[in-house]
Amino acid sequence: MIRRPPRSTQSRSSAASDVYKRQGNGCAYFDIEELKSTPKSNNEFAQALSESYLEFALYEMNEMHDEMDASYFAKKGINAFERPEQFSKIDVLILCLPDANTVQHVLFDPKKGFTQYLKKGTIIIDVSTTEYEVTLDINNNLGKIGLHFLDAPVSGMSAGAKDASLSMMVGGDPTLFRQLKGALLKMASKIIHMGPVGTGQLTKLVNQLLFNINMAGLAEILPMAVKLGLDPEKVTEIINSDTGRSYASEFFLPNIMKGEFTKGYPMEAAYKDLISGAKISSNYKIPSPVLAAATTSYQKALLEGHGDKDKGGMLSLIH
Repeated sequence: MIRRPPRSTQSRSSAASDVYKRQGNGCAYFDIEELKSTPKSNNEFAQALSESYLEFALYEMNEMHDEMDASYFAKKGINAFERPEQFSKIDVLILCLPDANTVQHVLFDPKKGFTQYLKKGTIIIDVSTTEYEVTLDINNNLGKIGLHFLDAPVSGMSAGAKDASLSMMVGGDPTLFRQLKGALLKMASKIIHMGPVGTGQLTKLVNQLLFNINMAGLAEILPMAVKLGLDPEKVTEIINSDTGRSYASEFFLPNIMKGEFTKGYPMEAAYKDLISGAKISSNYKIPSPVLAAATTSYQKALLEGHGDKDKGGMLSLIH
Protein backbone atom coordinates (compact mmCIF):
# COMPACT_ATOMS: atom_id res chain seq x y z
CA MET A 1 0.00 0.00 0.00
CA ILE A 2 1.34 3.43 -0.95
CA ARG A 3 1.30 5.82 1.94
CA ARG A 4 -0.33 9.21 1.76
CA PRO A 5 2.25 11.97 1.24
CA PRO A 6 2.94 14.01 4.34
CA ARG A 7 2.39 17.40 2.76
CA SER A 8 -0.56 18.62 0.72
CA THR A 9 1.67 20.85 -1.40
CA GLN A 10 3.39 17.91 -3.05
CA SER A 11 2.77 16.24 -6.40
CA ARG A 12 0.45 13.23 -6.39
CA SER A 13 -0.06 10.58 -9.04
CA SER A 14 -3.37 8.74 -9.13
CA ALA A 15 -2.03 6.19 -11.56
CA ALA A 16 0.12 5.02 -8.71
CA SER A 17 -2.45 4.83 -5.98
CA ASP A 18 -6.14 4.14 -5.50
CA VAL A 19 -5.95 6.68 -2.67
CA TYR A 20 -6.06 9.49 -5.20
CA LYS A 21 -8.02 7.83 -7.99
CA ARG A 22 -11.16 9.81 -7.31
CA GLN A 23 -9.30 13.08 -7.20
CA GLY A 24 -7.82 12.61 -10.65
CA ASN A 25 -4.29 13.62 -9.88
CA GLY A 26 -1.18 12.78 -11.81
CA CYS A 27 1.10 14.22 -14.46
CA ALA A 28 2.15 13.03 -17.85
CA TYR A 29 4.01 14.24 -20.89
CA PHE A 30 3.88 13.36 -24.52
CA ASP A 31 5.66 13.93 -27.80
CA ILE A 32 3.34 15.92 -30.06
CA GLU A 33 3.82 13.97 -33.28
CA GLU A 34 3.66 10.60 -31.54
CA LEU A 35 0.44 11.50 -29.77
CA LYS A 36 -1.24 12.87 -32.90
CA SER A 37 -0.66 9.60 -34.73
CA THR A 38 -1.86 7.31 -31.98
CA PRO A 39 -5.39 5.88 -31.83
CA LYS A 40 -7.68 7.09 -29.09
CA SER A 41 -7.60 5.07 -25.91
CA ASN A 42 -10.33 4.38 -23.39
CA ASN A 43 -7.99 4.36 -20.41
CA GLU A 44 -8.91 6.58 -17.50
CA PHE A 45 -7.56 10.08 -18.00
CA ALA A 46 -5.88 10.30 -14.63
CA GLN A 47 -4.49 6.80 -14.99
CA ALA A 48 -1.68 7.68 -17.39
CA LEU A 49 -3.91 9.43 -19.95
CA SER A 50 -3.18 6.45 -22.15
CA GLU A 51 -0.93 3.60 -21.17
CA SER A 52 -0.59 2.65 -24.83
CA TYR A 53 1.05 5.81 -26.13
CA LEU A 54 2.01 8.17 -23.32
CA GLU A 55 5.17 8.22 -21.31
CA PHE A 56 3.81 8.53 -17.82
CA ALA A 57 5.99 11.08 -16.19
CA LEU A 58 6.75 10.21 -12.64
CA TYR A 59 8.89 12.57 -10.74
CA GLU A 60 7.86 12.68 -7.13
CA MET A 61 9.47 15.16 -4.77
CA ASN A 62 11.54 13.96 -1.83
CA GLU A 63 9.56 12.45 1.04
CA MET A 64 6.86 11.36 -1.36
CA HIS A 65 5.56 7.84 -1.97
CA ASP A 66 8.60 6.10 -0.53
CA GLU A 67 7.24 2.64 -1.32
CA MET A 68 6.80 3.48 -5.00
CA ASP A 69 9.44 3.64 -7.70
CA ALA A 70 9.76 3.19 -11.47
CA SER A 71 9.34 -0.57 -11.19
CA TYR A 72 5.80 -0.05 -9.90
CA PHE A 73 4.86 1.57 -13.19
CA ALA A 74 6.96 -0.78 -15.31
CA LYS A 75 4.74 -3.64 -14.21
CA LYS A 76 1.80 -1.71 -15.67
CA GLY A 77 3.57 -1.11 -18.96
CA ILE A 78 4.18 2.57 -18.21
CA ASN A 79 7.56 4.23 -18.66
CA ALA A 80 8.24 6.19 -15.49
CA PHE A 81 10.76 8.90 -14.77
CA GLU A 82 12.57 9.05 -11.47
CA ARG A 83 14.97 11.94 -12.07
CA PRO A 84 14.01 15.49 -13.04
CA GLU A 85 16.76 15.77 -15.65
CA GLN A 86 14.94 13.12 -17.68
CA PHE A 87 12.40 15.79 -18.60
CA SER A 88 14.91 17.95 -20.46
CA LYS A 89 13.96 16.69 -23.93
CA ILE A 90 10.19 16.67 -23.76
CA ASP A 91 8.00 18.94 -25.91
CA VAL A 92 4.92 19.08 -23.70
CA LEU A 93 4.32 18.59 -20.00
CA ILE A 94 0.78 17.92 -18.76
CA LEU A 95 -0.02 18.56 -15.13
CA CYS A 96 -3.10 17.19 -13.37
CA LEU A 97 -2.73 18.08 -9.71
CA PRO A 98 -4.98 18.73 -6.71
CA ASP A 99 -4.62 22.50 -6.34
CA ALA A 100 -2.70 25.64 -7.27
CA ASN A 101 -0.17 25.26 -4.46
CA THR A 102 0.80 21.83 -5.72
CA VAL A 103 1.16 23.10 -9.29
CA GLN A 104 3.42 25.91 -8.13
CA HIS A 105 5.48 23.53 -6.01
CA VAL A 106 5.97 21.04 -8.83
CA LEU A 107 6.98 23.75 -11.29
CA PHE A 108 8.94 26.20 -9.17
CA ASP A 109 10.34 24.36 -6.17
CA PRO A 110 13.81 25.94 -5.79
CA LYS A 111 15.53 22.57 -5.42
CA LYS A 112 13.71 20.21 -7.77
CA GLY A 113 11.02 22.12 -9.63
CA PHE A 114 10.43 20.97 -13.21
CA THR A 115 11.19 24.38 -14.70
CA GLN A 116 14.87 23.97 -13.89
CA TYR A 117 15.08 21.08 -16.33
CA LEU A 118 12.67 21.88 -19.15
CA LYS A 119 14.12 23.22 -22.39
CA LYS A 120 13.05 26.64 -23.65
CA GLY A 121 9.89 26.46 -25.71
CA THR A 122 8.43 23.53 -23.78
CA ILE A 123 4.64 23.78 -23.52
CA ILE A 124 3.07 23.19 -20.12
CA ILE A 125 -0.60 22.29 -20.08
CA ASP A 126 -2.29 22.41 -16.72
CA VAL A 127 -5.54 20.43 -16.64
CA SER A 128 -5.84 20.91 -12.89
CA THR A 129 -8.54 23.09 -11.41
CA THR A 130 -6.73 26.07 -9.92
CA GLU A 131 -7.41 29.67 -8.96
CA TYR A 132 -7.70 32.24 -11.74
CA GLU A 133 -5.22 34.76 -10.39
CA VAL A 134 -2.70 32.08 -9.46
CA THR A 135 -2.97 30.79 -13.03
CA LEU A 136 -2.05 34.24 -14.32
CA ASP A 137 0.97 34.32 -12.02
CA ILE A 138 2.11 30.89 -13.17
CA ASN A 139 1.86 31.96 -16.81
CA ASN A 140 3.81 35.14 -16.12
CA ASN A 141 6.59 33.30 -14.30
CA LEU A 142 6.85 30.64 -17.01
CA GLY A 143 7.01 33.28 -19.73
CA LYS A 144 9.99 34.91 -18.05
CA ILE A 145 12.03 31.74 -18.54
CA GLY A 146 10.90 30.96 -22.08
CA LEU A 147 8.22 28.36 -21.35
CA HIS A 148 4.70 28.35 -22.81
CA PHE A 149 1.52 27.73 -20.86
CA LEU A 150 -2.07 26.69 -21.46
CA ASP A 151 -4.63 26.34 -18.71
CA ALA A 152 -7.00 23.55 -19.72
CA PRO A 153 -9.20 22.34 -16.85
CA VAL A 154 -11.53 19.45 -17.57
CA SER A 155 -15.06 18.59 -16.52
CA GLY A 156 -17.14 15.46 -16.82
CA MET A 157 -16.70 13.39 -13.66
CA SER A 158 -14.93 10.02 -13.58
CA ALA A 159 -17.16 8.59 -16.32
CA GLY A 160 -15.88 11.20 -18.74
CA ALA A 161 -12.31 10.40 -17.76
CA LYS A 162 -12.77 6.71 -18.47
CA ASP A 163 -14.17 7.11 -21.99
CA ALA A 164 -12.33 10.31 -22.98
CA SER A 165 -15.61 12.26 -23.17
CA LEU A 166 -14.49 15.08 -20.89
CA SER A 167 -15.09 18.73 -21.68
CA MET A 168 -11.95 20.84 -21.75
CA MET A 169 -11.84 24.63 -21.48
CA VAL A 170 -8.56 26.06 -22.76
CA GLY A 171 -6.98 29.44 -22.13
CA GLY A 172 -3.83 30.57 -23.86
CA ASP A 173 -2.21 31.43 -27.15
CA PRO A 174 -4.54 30.43 -30.02
CA THR A 175 -1.64 29.21 -32.14
CA LEU A 176 -0.54 26.79 -29.42
CA PHE A 177 -4.13 25.70 -29.01
CA ARG A 178 -4.49 24.88 -32.71
CA GLN A 179 -1.18 23.01 -32.64
CA LEU A 180 -2.24 20.84 -29.72
CA LYS A 181 -5.98 20.44 -30.18
CA GLY A 182 -5.64 17.14 -32.03
CA ALA A 183 -3.59 15.73 -29.19
CA LEU A 184 -5.95 17.06 -26.53
CA LEU A 185 -8.81 15.26 -28.23
CA LYS A 186 -7.23 12.07 -26.92
CA MET A 187 -8.39 13.19 -23.47
CA ALA A 188 -11.59 15.12 -24.10
CA SER A 189 -14.36 14.99 -26.68
CA LYS A 190 -15.34 18.66 -26.38
CA ILE A 191 -12.55 21.23 -26.40
CA ILE A 192 -13.22 24.96 -26.59
CA HIS A 193 -10.65 27.74 -26.70
CA MET A 194 -12.02 30.34 -24.30
CA GLY A 195 -9.47 33.12 -24.79
CA PRO A 196 -6.19 34.17 -23.15
CA VAL A 197 -4.54 32.34 -20.26
CA GLY A 198 -6.88 32.13 -17.28
CA THR A 199 -10.14 31.99 -19.21
CA GLY A 200 -10.10 28.20 -19.10
CA GLN A 201 -10.02 28.29 -15.30
CA LEU A 202 -12.67 31.01 -15.16
CA THR A 203 -15.02 28.99 -17.36
CA LYS A 204 -14.49 25.87 -15.29
CA LEU A 205 -15.19 27.87 -12.15
CA VAL A 206 -18.45 29.25 -13.55
CA ASN A 207 -19.55 25.71 -14.42
CA GLN A 208 -18.58 24.34 -11.02
CA LEU A 209 -20.25 27.12 -9.07
CA LEU A 210 -23.54 26.52 -10.87
CA PHE A 211 -23.16 22.80 -10.18
CA ASN A 212 -22.49 23.51 -6.50
CA ILE A 213 -25.44 25.87 -6.23
CA ASN A 214 -27.73 23.25 -7.76
CA MET A 215 -26.54 20.68 -5.25
CA ALA A 216 -26.95 23.06 -2.34
CA GLY A 217 -30.53 23.70 -3.45
CA LEU A 218 -31.26 19.98 -3.46
CA ALA A 219 -29.71 19.68 -0.01
CA GLU A 220 -32.14 22.29 1.29
CA ILE A 221 -35.38 21.26 -0.44
CA LEU A 222 -35.19 17.45 -0.38
CA PRO A 223 -34.94 17.16 3.44
CA MET A 224 -37.93 19.50 3.65
CA ALA A 225 -39.89 17.17 1.39
CA VAL A 226 -38.94 14.15 3.50
CA LYS A 227 -39.81 15.95 6.73
CA LEU A 228 -43.28 16.65 5.31
CA GLY A 229 -43.77 12.94 4.72
CA LEU A 230 -42.97 12.57 1.02
CA ASP A 231 -41.23 9.43 -0.23
CA PRO A 232 -37.69 10.47 -1.25
CA GLU A 233 -37.47 7.91 -4.08
CA LYS A 234 -40.76 9.07 -5.59
CA VAL A 235 -39.73 12.70 -5.22
CA THR A 236 -36.45 11.88 -6.96
CA GLU A 237 -38.32 10.26 -9.84
CA ILE A 238 -40.47 13.35 -10.32
CA ILE A 239 -37.58 15.80 -10.04
CA ASN A 240 -35.48 13.95 -12.60
CA SER A 241 -38.33 13.79 -15.10
CA ASP A 242 -39.58 17.35 -14.72
CA THR A 243 -38.48 20.97 -14.54
CA GLY A 244 -36.61 20.60 -11.25
CA ARG A 245 -33.99 18.34 -12.75
CA SER A 246 -30.33 19.26 -13.20
CA TYR A 247 -27.11 17.38 -13.76
CA ALA A 248 -26.66 17.44 -9.99
CA SER A 249 -30.04 15.82 -9.38
CA GLU A 250 -29.62 13.26 -12.15
CA PHE A 251 -26.17 12.24 -10.99
CA PHE A 252 -26.44 12.39 -7.22
CA LEU A 253 -30.03 11.61 -6.23
CA PRO A 254 -30.11 7.98 -7.52
CA ASN A 255 -26.82 7.33 -5.70
CA ILE A 256 -28.12 8.96 -2.53
CA MET A 257 -31.13 6.65 -2.57
CA LYS A 258 -28.69 3.72 -2.54
CA GLY A 259 -26.56 5.24 0.20
CA GLU A 260 -23.64 5.73 -2.20
CA PHE A 261 -21.54 8.84 -1.62
CA THR A 262 -18.25 8.08 -3.39
CA LYS A 263 -19.14 8.45 -7.07
CA GLY A 264 -18.07 12.07 -7.30
CA TYR A 265 -15.25 14.33 -6.16
CA PRO A 266 -14.92 14.54 -2.34
CA MET A 267 -16.47 17.67 -0.86
CA GLU A 268 -13.32 18.51 1.09
CA ALA A 269 -11.38 18.75 -2.17
CA ALA A 270 -14.21 20.41 -4.12
CA TYR A 271 -14.54 23.19 -1.55
CA LYS A 272 -11.70 25.08 -3.25
CA ASP A 273 -14.12 26.13 -6.04
CA LEU A 274 -16.33 27.90 -3.53
CA ILE A 275 -13.29 29.64 -2.04
CA SER A 276 -12.27 30.80 -5.52
CA GLY A 277 -15.77 32.07 -6.21
CA ALA A 278 -15.81 34.02 -2.94
CA LYS A 279 -12.42 35.59 -3.71
CA ILE A 280 -13.52 36.74 -7.16
CA SER A 281 -16.79 38.07 -5.76
CA SER A 282 -14.86 40.07 -3.16
CA ASN A 283 -11.99 41.24 -5.35
CA TYR A 284 -14.21 42.41 -8.21
CA LYS A 285 -17.08 43.63 -6.01
CA ILE A 286 -19.60 41.27 -7.62
CA PRO A 287 -22.58 40.55 -5.34
CA SER A 288 -23.25 36.80 -5.11
CA PRO A 289 -25.82 36.12 -2.38
CA VAL A 290 -26.92 32.76 -3.83
CA LEU A 291 -23.33 31.57 -4.00
CA ALA A 292 -22.79 32.70 -0.41
CA ALA A 293 -25.83 30.71 0.73
CA ALA A 294 -24.62 27.62 -1.14
CA THR A 295 -21.20 28.00 0.45
CA THR A 296 -22.82 28.00 3.88
CA SER A 297 -24.49 24.67 3.07
CA TYR A 298 -21.14 23.17 2.05
CA GLN A 299 -19.46 24.49 5.17
CA LYS A 300 -22.16 22.94 7.33
CA ALA A 301 -21.62 19.56 5.64
CA LEU A 302 -17.87 19.81 6.13
CA LEU A 303 -18.23 20.76 9.78
CA GLU A 304 -20.48 17.73 10.28
CA GLY A 305 -17.72 15.46 8.99
CA HIS A 306 -18.92 14.73 5.46
CA GLY A 307 -15.82 16.02 3.68
CA ASP A 308 -14.78 12.57 2.46
CA LYS A 309 -18.12 12.11 0.70
CA ASP A 310 -19.07 13.52 -2.67
CA LYS A 311 -21.56 16.37 -2.85
CA GLY A 312 -24.40 13.95 -2.29
CA GLY A 313 -23.14 13.80 1.29
CA MET A 314 -25.08 16.97 1.98
CA LEU A 315 -28.21 14.88 1.53
CA SER A 316 -27.11 11.79 3.44
CA LEU A 317 -29.67 12.48 6.11
CA ILE A 318 -32.57 11.49 3.82
CA HIS A 319 -31.17 8.01 3.19
